[in-house]
Amino acid sequence: MENCPFCSIIAGEQPAEIIHQDELVTAFKDHYPKAPVHFLIVPNRHISSVNDVQPGDELVLGRMFSVARRLADQYNIRETGYRLVVNTGRDAFQTIFHLHMHLIGGRHLSHVFRD
Repeated sequence: MENCPFCSIIAGEQPAEIIHQDELVTAFKDHYPKAPVHFLIVPNRHISSVNDVQPGDELVLGRMFSVARRLADQYNIRETGYRLVVNTGRDAFQTIFHLHMHLIGGRHLSHVFRD
């Protein structure tokens, strides 16, 4: 997708601290972290939002969750807890229209989260 910052990160055209990349998803540190651990997990193929998910996307969606679990283990937040957030649409504060999951942890989290 033209002008998509996440597509540019996935393609290596824009800087990011990538912590995981495979054939389906890429995970990288959030540029504006809300907690000590704050990563974004994105599908490598451009999907604008949850509203655009198709039945054939189930494998990539599952991979996003399994990568989140592995990263929670790797960054020692599995036992203390973490949040997985997917915002969909402007009213939910989705600011980049490439589906992404926030993995947030490393401290006690407030009850409200905004992008």
